[in-house]
Amino acid sequence: MAKKKGSVVYKCSGCGYTQPGWLGRCPECGEWNTMEECIVDPNAASPLVHQDGTSVKVKPVPMKTVALEDSARYSTGNSEFDRVLGGGAVKRSAVLIGGEPGIGKSTLLIQTSAAFLADNPKSRVLYVSGEESASQIKARAVRLNLNVDDVEILCTLRLEDVLDALDSLNPSLVIIDSIQTVYSVQAGIVPGTVSQLKYCANELISWVKERDSVLIMTAHVTKEGVIAGPKSLEHMVDTVLSFERSSDEVRFLRAQKNRFGSVDELGIFMMESDGLKIVSDPASLFITMRQDGTPAGIACVPVFEGSRVFVVEIQALTVPAKASLNRVYSEKIDSQKVSRIAAVLEKRAGIKFSDQDIYVNVAGGVRLSESAIDAALAAALYSARVDLPLPEKSLILGELSLAGEIRPVSRLKQRIKTGRELGYSTIICPEKENGVKAVTDIKSLLATLFK
Repeated sequence: MAKKKGSVVYKCSGCGYTQPGWLGRCPECGEWNTMEECIVDPNAASPLVHQDGTSVKVKPVPMKTVALEDSARYSTGNSEFDRVLGGGAVKRSAVLIGGEPGIGKSTLLIQTSAAFLADNPKSRVLYVSGEESASQIKARAVRLNLNVDDVEILCTLRLEDVLDALDSLNPSLVIIDSIQTVYSVQAGIVPGTVSQLKYCANELISWVKERDSVLIMTAHVTKEGVIAGPKSLEHMVDTVLSFERSSDEVRFLRAQKNRFGSVDELGIFMMESDGLKIVSDPASLFITMRQDGTPAGIACVPVFEGSRVFVVEIQALTVPAKASLNRVYSEKIDSQKVSRIAAVLEKRAGIKFSDQDIYVNVAGGVRLSESAIDAALAAALYSARVDLPLPEKSLILGELSLAGEIRPVSRLKQRIKTGRELGYSTIICPEKENGVKAVTDIKSLLATLFK
């Protein structure tokens, strides 16, 4: 028997009120021009069909009729979170946060819930937890001295319960902690399977795409640090964030994917007894303060993370290789870059690294990839190899070519300004600026540093 054709109703995109005819103003919530034409067809297989059997009838419109939204973002109330998101949480977007167990994802989200309501007092927040009870979440909020009285808490594993709560509350911010715990009887009864993750995530994302809401989901990670589950889960969301541990106290929040902003921004937090604290001045966070002078193998360089400059410390150590083949140990800087810089030093500066095991580290656990660190890395390797320290309070920056040339880097003036503000008296770079020492190749760099 053929399926019966669905009938048409009009549904308010703000509160979900439905009626058979179109109205300019919703009689339930009072909003204007929110009534959308919907198809009532409970037999439809489309994932966009809601539990009440309605789905929005989508029609094409000319691009010239599309209005730009000036207030298309919500402030999360957390400046570092907003920075990584690209200036705030975009309405009708889905965010996926991955991180190892115990790193502070739930702490970040309960703090974000309280801050979001403080910045958006007329909004509603739904916090869905499949891992903790309401009492445990409330206890954490009390310990962190957070006002979460108006946060709606739902502790369940069933997707159908979550969708019912969403339709009844219509929250502006939806938090799912975590997506791996949610299951639907439509995709089986075992949470965490590939089918469950894809089905449940798609249902939740479809809900927020039809309303001015933001969805934030947490996800477990594998031993390798990547988000567990199918890769398609990352393709379904708009933003993928990684919450990482730099040290016992320092946490990094960085974007791996962001449709509405840059992936170069870095959010920095300090984990303290009363929760995650924003690092207000991170420029000197990764510098080691020493009283007995700088040892050999240490070089400092100003680097960009998004729109901010940090001065970081590159540490190098060389020891005679225990086998016929030398090895490179470097986690925060690509080992291929380290090998390339060592090869340039061996060829252009005449110092041998092929019989040495090379160890490279970055203080504070920051990952460095930009080419501006080449000269500082070369200086650190040379200093470690000859066991001579670099001059005190010196900054080195520049890109190193295979020919041994020191090449210019971008946004040089901002890097120099930050270095001077932090008290660095000797700044070595490939361009002539007021008060800096200009070098053109690796030999002149080493001659300037090791007179």
